[in-house]
Amino acid sequence: MYGNHKIIAFETIVIKEVRRFARIWLQTLVPPAITIALYFVIFGNLVGRRIGEMGGFQYMEFIVPGLIMMSVIQNSYSNVVSSFFSQKFQRSVEELLVSPVPNYVILSGFIVGGMARGLAVGTIVTSLSLLFADLQIAYPLVTISVILLTSIVFSLAGFVNAVFAKSFDDISIIPTFVLTPLIYLGGVFYSVQLLPPFWQTVSALNPIFYMVNTFRYGFLGTSDVDVVWAFVILGVFIVILYSSCIWLLRHGTGIRQ
Repeated sequence: MYGNHKIIAFETIVIKEVRRFARIWLQTLVPPAITIALYFVIFGNLVGRRIGEMGGFQYMEFIVPGLIMMSVIQNSYSNVVSSFFSQKFQRSVEELLVSPVPNYVILSGFIVGGMARGLAVGTIVTSLSLLFADLQIAYPLVTISVILLTSIVFSLAGFVNAVFAKSFDDISIIPTFVLTPLIYLGGVFYSVQLLPPFWQTVSALNPIFYMVNTFRYGFLGTSDVDVVWAFVILGVFIVILYSSCIWLLRHGTGIRQ
């Protein structure tokens, strides 16, 4: 019976999270799609014609996987950080913490909600990309696996940001000054082989670089990184971030003030 309660609690959180961003879809789903469509037009069509090929593929085909991954990362992160911080700000999250719902159920509900938004935007962007490029998925299992794991990583990261945030300004600092630079320096628009040796080494320290290239490998069958190593990195990040989130919830860090 208690197990049923946990399932109901999990489903309730997930449904609430999905309804939250679906209700305001003009703010949560449409703007990211328009932004990525502009990337397709400007970088893919206009700039891409001058660049020609990148990594043995037409430039548009090369950047499409990176742009899809970028949209998933940004929206998975932003959904969780904004949702959990809003509940913390309104003190409604305290009702969850005092309820007989395990912390892992609470965390899982928010994470799945973040994944739902990230994957929804990713699906829209993928559909739009078909208007600009002829997509062929070389390794479907790799493609699906890496996009799901990446969405989990950044949903967890958004949760950590929300826990420590003390104002609405705090939930925009990390995406602006950390997440965005890492994305743009993660090989979305270029192959790391074009960089000098020093910057290739620097890129190897960027976790998003591995995620973008593994996702590109799923589409095009080519990558600048070892795909197995990339999955190991994803797994390590998930374990570390998940354990940290559970610890923060258990101790009420940033919540019980």
